[in-house]
Amino acid sequence: MYSKEEAKQLKADFWNQFKVHMQKVRSSNGRRMNWLAYPTEVKDIYVRVDVDGKGARFTFDIQGKDEGVRAILWEQLTELKIVLEEEMGTEGVWIENASTSVVSDFNRIIWERRDLNFYRKEDHPEIINFLSERLIHFDAFYQEFKDILINLAS
Repeated sequence: MYSKEEAKQLKADFWNQFKVHMQKVRSSNGRRMNWLAYPTEVKDIYVRVDVDGKGARFTFDIQGKDEGVRAILWEQLTELKIVLEEEMGTEGVWIENASTSVVSDFNRIIWERRDLNFYRKEDHPEIINFLSERLIHFDAFYQEFKDILINLAS
């Protein structure tokens, strides 16, 4: 078990290691990328990566307050589901009208590895591999279809 300070340092070290790992990886459009702050170019659409003792997760969230826009974006993504999941190499979990303690009423697509534990340092290479693969594959999909989503959101 880690103390609060040790856990905080472990997370900081892990994310620094992840940044170094991804530093030379360019977007599928050839540009440099801040992978931990993925630029969707659409307000209220977020790409997130998260790790904890319960696993590693890559999520694509649509959090717009406008229910109509959120529904249109979700409908478009469901039409692209086969293409997206083929690019990702695995099926995602599609959650419509999700909520958390922080955000209510959003749609989420999640890819998760529950067999990994962030607090086991020996899992870190596999976590980095999982998250980097998800980001790279998602980027290939997103660069191809982002204009559609941007137009629908505006």
